[in-house]
Amino acid sequence: MKITIINGPNLNLLGVREPQIYGYVAFEEYIDGLKAEFPQYEIVYEQSNVEGEIVTMLQRADNSVAILLNAGGYTHTSVAIHDCIKAIGIPVIEIHISQVAAREEFRRTSIVGAACRGTVSGFGLDSYRLGIVAVENLINL
Repeated sequence: MKITIINGPNLNLLGVREPQIYGYVAFEEYIDGLKAEFPQYEIVYEQSNVEGEIVTMLQRADNSVAILLNAGGYTHTSVAIHDCIKAIGIPVIEIHISQVAAREEFRRTSIVGAACRGTVSGFGLDSYRLGIVAVENLINL
C-alpha cells in the first residue's frame, strides 16, 4: 500500500529555514525514519514550489491509499489545490509542522484543509508520523 507525501513551497528548505519554527532536520533525513517505522507502506515523497505541479502530483497519486499534504503557503490561497483534492477521491490529510492557528492571522484560514479528511498540526516533523497513524485508522474503519 502506497502513501504519498507532498510538500509545497519552501519545504525543501527544512533544516535551514526558520529552524526555531520548522526545526533543524531536512525532510530528506526525516523521511528515512518514517520509512523504517512504517515498512508496511511504500512511502513516496514529492516536493514542489509550484502550485500547478502540486496539482499534478495529487492527480498522479491515484494508486495511493492516502496522501499527506503540507501545501505550505498555498494552504491559505489555493482554490486549485482545494478543487483537485475534491476531484481525486483519495483521502488527503493536511499536515503542518507548526501550529498555524497560533501564528499570523493570515495563516489561520485553510482553503486546502476544507477539502481534506483531517488535519495534523503543530507537532513539528512528527506531524507526518501522526498523519500516517491517521491513515492507518482510516484503513481500519
